[in-house]
Amino acid sequence: MKEDRHVINQKWEDHELAKYLAVCKDAAHAAGNVLKDFIGRIHVREKGRADLVTEADVAAQEKVKEVVSRAFPDHVFLGEEDTPCSDSERAREGVFRWIVDPLDGTTNYVHGVPFFGVSLALECGGELLVSAIYAPLLGEFFSAAKGHGAFLNENPLSVSRTREVQQSVIAVGFPPVIRYDAPGLLAFLNCLCECQAVRRTGSTALNMAYVAAGRFDACWNFSTKPWDMAAGALLVQEAGGTLTTITGDDFFIDQNTFLVAATPELHKDFRELIHSQQFIHWMEENGSRLR
Repeated sequence: MKEDRHVINQKWEDHELAKYLAVCKDAAHAAGNVLKDFIGRIHVREKGRADLVTEADVAAQEKVKEVVSRAFPDHVFLGEEDTPCSDSERAREGVFRWIVDPLDGTTNYVHGVPFFGVSLALECGGELLVSAIYAPLLGEFFSAAKGHGAFLNENPLSVSRTREVQQSVIAVGFPPVIRYDAPGLLAFLNCLCECQAVRRTGSTALNMAYVAAGRFDACWNFSTKPWDMAAGALLVQEAGGTLTTITGDDFFIDQNTFLVAATPELHKDFRELIHSQQFIHWMEENGSRLR
């Protein structure tokens, strides 16, 4: 069965977006405060090999739901700590869906590394309307609204003007368990010697936010989820960046890859670097995993 990637383009009134953004910010702030409160008393378990979850993840997600449901009781949720249900698994026309990762960068959080945060976005009919990424220990709050720009602590953001790979600082994300033949690892090796520098923050949301802020010039991920990238995707788009799937197709939220770059020229060059012969061979054997 072919996936429905149709996006419903609707005209949103400024006052509607302002209302959604205000609630999005309140919910992200509240969840970030929950994460700070749990520091020093964290209990950790593994969802899977090297895939950690804490009580703080669950409590922060519940806080997001509490704040949002108070304002919009009819909206649905898709969260990392949920078991997806039929009304939240896919974008649908007329359904407002809050996509939340209550703690992106859990391993960093557990080990006392400050690169973690709350990632929250509102989507309807495939359109991302508002988003927020809050890194509480860094004191940085990123936000965006469709057609109204992206911001860091209320200061407007813009992507860098970098056009050449050799001048770029990039970030990459990997799944908790990496195989030797993983396409993300092959792409990383292809780009490692070509870029000015490569960084690993341990947070997909912050990677995308940093591209929006002009700190990084590109980032990508071959294996991610809607809650990892929804908020960052809107930030990048509103800051003027180029965003597609890893194969260069139009970006849509219910899939599991992305490629972000500051400029179209840079995006094109990274696509060519990523699409090595090893990658093409892997796609021929495993391409269905990217759909």
